[in-house]
Amino acid sequence: MKFVIIAALATVALAAPQYSYDAPAGRSSADSSEEVAILRDDRVHEDDGKYNFDFESENGIRFSESGSPDGNEDAIVSAGQYSYTAPDGTEVVVKYVADENGFQPQSDLLPVAPEFPHPIPQFVLDQIAFAAEEDARRARGDSREAPSRSYGAPQ
Repeated sequence: MKFVIIAALATVALAAPQYSYDAPAGRSSADSSEEVAILRDDRVHEDDGKYNFDFESENGIRFSESGSPDGNEDAIVSAGQYSYTAPDGTEVVVKYVADENGFQPQSDLLPVAPEFPHPIPQFVLDQIAFAAEEDARRARGDSREAPSRSYGAPQ
């Protein structure tokens, strides 16, 4: 019986996941455990829910944010920025606002959708404007012509 218990424990121990970390190419795993000093860490939390913090580490990472409750449900509206140096040496700066419209980052390095590849023909723009005018007239009740009720019916 003891043998069965020992064999079961050994099987469980061997079956346990083996965790390891593979460092990115060009770096050893010893480099990844490098300690980085914190140069500044200022935090202020007010009783009314307002807060701000400023953080900077010796490897060039900077992060600052401020926020306050807003609205009926005390949702937090915050704004801030963070920056760091990318592996290729590029300075990355991201400014953001987080509010009822979600997280809205801004940076020169964020991708931008391409412009529409073809110009919109004038007759299409004219038709869109005409439809908008018709909708506005109907909304005001200023329709001079009633819609045709015989559309598609034989005359």
